[in-house]
Parts: sequence; structure tokens; C-alpha cells
Amino acid sequence: METRAHPYWPRSLLLPGYVAAARPGWECAGAVAAAAAALLALGWALGGAGGGARRSPARRLAVGWFLVCAAIHGILEGYFSLRHRELPADTGLLADVCEQRERGEAGRRGGDDFTVAMETVTAWAWGPLSFLTFLAFLRHHPSRYVLQLIVSLGQLYGDVLYFATEARAGWSHSDPQPLYFWGYFVGINGLWVLVPGALLLDACHQLVLAQRSHDRPRHKA
Repeated sequence: METRAHPYWPRSLLLPGYVAAARPGWECAGAVAAAAAALLALGWALGGAGGGARRSPARRLAVGWFLVCAAIHGILEGYFSLRHRELPADTGLLADVCEQRERGEAGRRGGDDFTVAMETVTAWAWGPLSFLTFLAFLRHHPSRYVLQLIVSLGQLYGDVLYFATEARAGWSHSDPQPLYFWGYFVGINGLWVLVPGALLLDACHQLVLAQRSHDRPRHKA
């Protein structure tokens, strides 16, 4: 199969059948940002509806975050998980979004074993569990902070491993241009370190409070 020139790093990366994206980068980034903003707003609105009127703004943002995660993990990572072998030659909106995203992290485009395994777990475990966490908060289910802890720990662990693996490879899969390295690779992936890290601490705090309340001796009337 013919191997064409591509914009990824390292330049020696072989991508047989590569087809360039039909859409410019700003259009792909704009589509993802608009969809994420809409889902965050929807989660915010649903988080404050009905019995959620007393939720804090931070909690309502967290509800929206899990809805955004469910969509991103399920759609983008799911698409990668199913199509990673055909991805270089794929066309269409999702293929173009993946191509733009992978300018900062070409390990995804090359389909190395670690990235495929990590993205598959993200798509089929953290995606559905993110949606269950979203529903658990809407319904005030007692498992909501347990789910928040599990999902956040999984996201954080996967992202730390991804950064560590790339660091050991000398950042060789990252486009050195500031937009792609700092904006896409560090910025976007870093978001899944900072937010899950904060939510992990929050879940631990809430569970400690619940356990402390449970352990407190009950005074007889």
C-alpha cells in the first residue's frame, strides 16, 4: 500500500494509505469545543433542576463534566478503538477531528499497542461509567461518590501513564509547534489530570465524611 507524506512526528512514522483531513484544524477544534460547551451547559442545567436546586455551582459543573466525558470517551475514543487500523485512510468529520487532535500526540495515529489498549479501556470503561456517574448525581444515588472516585482515578491513572510513556520516548510523537505541543498535547491532556485529580480528592473527602458519620457513636435518647 502506498505510503504518503504526513504532518505527524516523528517524520519516519509509517502511515500506509494516509489521507489528509478535508477540514481545516479550526473547524475541527470548533466543532468539538461547541459540542463540549453544549453538553456542559446541559449538565449544568439538569444538575440544577428539581431537587438539584441546592447544588453548588462547582457540583453542577462536575455533573456537566461527567456528561462531557461520557460523550468524548464514548465517541472519540470509541471511534479510535474501533478504527485505529483504518484511521490513517479514514475520511469524515470524526476522522478529521482525530487527525487534528493527533497532531499533538501521533502515538494515536500510529496505533501503538499501549495507546490502543489505553484508549480502548477509556472508551468502553470510563465512557459508560462517566454516564452512570452523571445519572447517579442527577438521581442523588448513594453510589455517586464511589463512581466519581472510580472514574476520576481511572482517568488520572491513564493520563499519567500516557505522559510518562511519551516522556520516556523523548516526546518524539509530539509536534514541536507550540499550538500542537502546548495546546493539544499538554493542554488538552493536562485537563484530564487536573479535573479528575480535583474530583478524586473531592470524592475521598465526601466518603470520609460519610464513614465518619457512620462510625460516630449513636446516643440513646
